[in-house]
Amino acid sequence: MSEDSTFKQNYADGIAAFQNARRKAFWEDIMNLLRGKSPELLSFDDIKTRLRLRQESYRGLQNVPLDRIVGSVGRYRDFSSTFLPKGSESQERWSRVYAKIHSMEGVPPIELYQVDDVYFVRDGNHRVSVARQLGAKTIEAHVTELPTAVNLEPGMTKEDLDAAATHAAFLEETGLGRSRPHRQSIKLSEVSLYPDLLGHVYLHKAVMEREEGEAVPIERAAVDWYDRVYRPAVTLIRKYGILEKFPDRTEADLYLWLIDHLREMRETYGDEAAVRTFSGALADFMEQHSVPVPDSLLKEDDDSVIISRSQIMKAVRVDEEATPQPNGNGNGKPHDE
Repeated sequence: MSEDSTFKQNYADGIAAFQNARRKAFWEDIMNLLRGKSPELLSFDDIKTRLRLRQESYRGLQNVPLDRIVGSVGRYRDFSSTFLPKGSESQERWSRVYAKIHSMEGVPPIELYQVDDVYFVRDGNHRVSVARQLGAKTIEAHVTELPTAVNLEPGMTKEDLDAAATHAAFLEETGLGRSRPHRQSIKLSEVSLYPDLLGHVYLHKAVMEREEGEAVPIERAAVDWYDRVYRPAVTLIRKYGILEKFPDRTEADLYLWLIDHLREMRETYGDEAAVRTFSGALADFMEQHSVPVPDSLLKEDDDSVIISRSQIMKAVRVDEEATPQPNGNGNGKPHDE
């Protein structure tokens, strides 16, 4: 009988805690709207579709940080972005979970999906909500991972998620997410530039086909492009610490600039262009932005692979419709270099 009365008291305390949480949710929604942030949790199904997640792997029972749980499978509209309850209809269930947590019985582990380093609730939304209100830092959970090649963080905006989805589409289209799992970052700061980057890979594919006289799978062409073109450029960028002076840009951003600059030089001066390598283009970039150019960069002996205008014109004839845009629906248009 004493246990029943204790549970009832904890349940009553849970109702009071629930009402307090709902008030917090109201004001949190107001502040998020004023700041232009989403007031809701992320939808797991939406993320799964946009990032093209397919494989699942059970990772066992773990203690998961509560602040890394960012979404839900089916109840993402029922809670705020910090798992505060938004509707009165969940009061009874929420309060009963509150009472059980305070009882000798406790509550069972929740079930989570893991995508990169964030988590989505498969079962146990109310347990997460109550635990956060009680100030807990972690929660016990059965974790199933869905691997992805892109990075996800709590607090990502719609624009951040759009960029992640486009990045995932590029990695999926080229196969680099699988073939080069430990690759250097190929992340662009502007989503609109991914078609340009994909165009570089397809152009590299066309040149390889022209030289080899047979069809080349996009996965093999992408690996060759990454190993012989992209990675050497990134190595130079890192070697000379260029991005330390341009924190808002990425290595992929600067790669695109280098390639475009070199092609402009080739188109203007032909094969006699003074700048023919990444190191020369990098020196030009530093000069244009009033950054001192190290003597070692001017003497850099790199053998970067740069596609000439004549190669481009020959390659473009191969198939102008072979370059889809990384828009996630497979219905892209060819990229014109």
